[in-house]
Amino acid sequence: MDNDKGFCAMNKAITDGLVFMPPAFENGLDVWSSGDGTPGSPTYEGAANAALVVADQDFSSCLELQKNTTVTKLRYSGETPLLPGCYLRIRARVKAMSGNLPSVRIAAWAGGAGGAHVPGVIEVGKSVALTTYGKVEVIEAFVGTGVRTGVDMSWGTSALYGHFGIDLTGANGGVVRIDDIEIEDITSAFLRTMMDWVDVRDYGAMGDGITDDSVAVEAADAAAAAAGRTLLFSAGTYFLDADVTLEAPARFEGTLTMPVNRRIAMTRSFDLPTYADAFGDEETGFKKAYQALVNFADHDTLDLCGRRIEITAPVDMQAAVDNKTTYSSRRTIRNGQFNVIAGSAWDTVSVSSQASYSTGNDMLLTAVANIVNVPVGALVEGVGVGREVYVTSVNVGAGTLTLSKPLYAAAGTQVYTFRRFQYVLDFSGFASLSNMILDDVQIECGGEASGILLAPSGSIFQLRDSHILKPKDRGITSIGLGCQGMLIDRCQFVSNESPLRSQDRMSIAINTNANDVKIRDNRAVHFRHFAVLGGNGNLIAGNHWFQGDQETAGLRVAGLVVAGTDVKSTINGNYVDNSFIEWTNEYESDPDFANQFSFGGLTITGNTFTVNDVAPWFSWIVIKPYGSGHYIRGFNLSGNVFRSLNGPVDRVEKVDTTFATLVNFSMRNIWVGENTFTNVSEVIANPVLLQHDQVTEATVWTVDPGPYLPFGGWARNVDTVVAEGMITGPQNERRTDMPYVEVEQGAAKQQVTLNWALPSKGRVNIKARMDNPN
Repeated sequence: MDNDKGFCAMNKAITDGLVFMPPAFENGLDVWSSGDGTPGSPTYEGAANAALVVADQDFSSCLELQKNTTVTKLRYSGETPLLPGCYLRIRARVKAMSGNLPSVRIAAWAGGAGGAHVPGVIEVGKSVALTTYGKVEVIEAFVGTGVRTGVDMSWGTSALYGHFGIDLTGANGGVVRIDDIEIEDITSAFLRTMMDWVDVRDYGAMGDGITDDSVAVEAADAAAAAAGRTLLFSAGTYFLDADVTLEAPARFEGTLTMPVNRRIAMTRSFDLPTYADAFGDEETGFKKAYQALVNFADHDTLDLCGRRIEITAPVDMQAAVDNKTTYSSRRTIRNGQFNVIAGSAWDTVSVSSQASYSTGNDMLLTAVANIVNVPVGALVEGVGVGREVYVTSVNVGAGTLTLSKPLYAAAGTQVYTFRRFQYVLDFSGFASLSNMILDDVQIECGGEASGILLAPSGSIFQLRDSHILKPKDRGITSIGLGCQGMLIDRCQFVSNESPLRSQDRMSIAINTNANDVKIRDNRAVHFRHFAVLGGNGNLIAGNHWFQGDQETAGLRVAGLVVAGTDVKSTINGNYVDNSFIEWTNEYESDPDFANQFSFGGLTITGNTFTVNDVAPWFSWIVIKPYGSGHYIRGFNLSGNVFRSLNGPVDRVEKVDTTFATLVNFSMRNIWVGENTFTNVSEVIANPVLLQHDQVTEATVWTVDPGPYLPFGGWARNVDTVVAEGMITGPQNERRTDMPYVEVEQGAAKQQVTLNWALPSKGRVNIKARMDNPN
């Protein structure tokens, strides 16, 4: 047999030479049984109640049979094959001749492997009562492997053959004549297309939503794959209570239902439209497709094929997978849209609980009241809590919560508020997830939901060429170290808070806790913060974030928050629009300087800074120490453009002294230069080159570089003093002596003095700086 066996896609008597038709009665009655037709059962050869008639006016040659038992059987003792996907019609023409009028039905015996009887299947057709002598009645029934409309005897795939014939029922004594019994392949009557698909029903699938159809589906799939055909799930609901892998392309007129812990991998049609068709809706289809994506190696990408998925509740990505809490192989979800449907499932969960905090164990809250109700992933709010601190894990037995970052001034006991936002894609159920990629997707939050919640641990999460639109609270949230090495490229983040004043907005596009994050070529509109960065080794490049409003002389908030001291990070080539960069140490449980590194390792180069309609005390670069004793040690602010519209600003930089000032005598290795300033009252540089003209003779010349020195720094060093032209005395006599320099002069220590041996006048150029260079 070739690969067509198992499909009956054409008449098997033609394609495979199978013989279905039993021999005529006139060829001998020794193959016609009065029992089941099985080996050893009695035949009608020489039977007293059976005779051949050779010249009947309706039938020509036929069998005359007298009914003499409760059920008088007539069975062909040959084994008529029944192949998966085949449908047979058994037909007999019968007429009553005399005596009591019986009823007639097609009947059979189902045989399986080794000649065993197949139990539990229907083996009789519809009964037809004979009502008139001499009237020819056509009795027929249909048998096949699949459960289909019009099939009288559905035997499944366990039946390999049958002994077919008729039964006479009713009163005994009647005599009937029976024309030769016909058995023919009529598969074409049940299979609407003959060449390109295999129906799972033809392999015993019930499609009733109750019976486990897994075995039948796998058998049909094997046959379809072998012949290069499509696997068809015709109308019905197919319950699969096993993990199933389909090697043939699948097409669905019916739907699937599976327990959460069961998986289906459609290896030749692995995309969202197929899974959505399979499960009847995009949301369930997406979950099952993602489950397959992380459980099978056949594909590394789930293509959403441009489809929009209507999301009615947060998608718990780990619960969808069910059998894994850690995963690290590269997987991609791409090319589609998630559209949030409003409902109570998106409501923020808010819990207030008393808890204690100690700087000796600064990643824990202890003695947490009502801890069972505090959800993992909740934002922590309270006195002395920095921005974007989340609950990473909950230990109910110990009464403790693990935090994503330490708290800067929360030692002791207080009542905290825990707010758990609801995210469209929630990966927080994974203990660790790495190498997950979202590519060319749009998450349409509609002001109802937040976007993406990362796993508490993992690395190299990627979001690229995607949009997160109108998140209610957050775009991308990290509650632990699942953002290690995260890449966010060429994405757009659009706030739901554009009509609000800048200071009234609450949503945040991105936060991170771990290191080595790359955020590049993105656009963010009207968030409170574009990003809050809690790790080191970041590269922020080519982004445009703007946070303006319609206020005149309005307030502005930080677009980028760099929450760490020794951050070894680069901010390059960005468009910083109506916001500022804020550098803090709010993630230190003891924020006073002790033996840790202070503020350093930050490079801000080649950016465009612009602002309009703000108060003059606005600044683009703000350092905010949360404790005393800190200073700057390694900072580069160069090659940037600063421009203010609709009014000047005083300076581009400042120190926010809400908690503490910087220690000016410890400043070192600071480079501020080659920037351009438009409508900025005071330009800055370090080192700064000043030209000083002394028009009256004096032995002490006071030079004031203070306004030019960044962050209110002291005039700590003078690199060069160069006379421009002749230095002269009272009689214009030439002075040839070299002055000595004194630094940190004046009340603010921002002046330097040049000290001459004799009263002198003239012009000098000096280069002063507010740091030690190394």
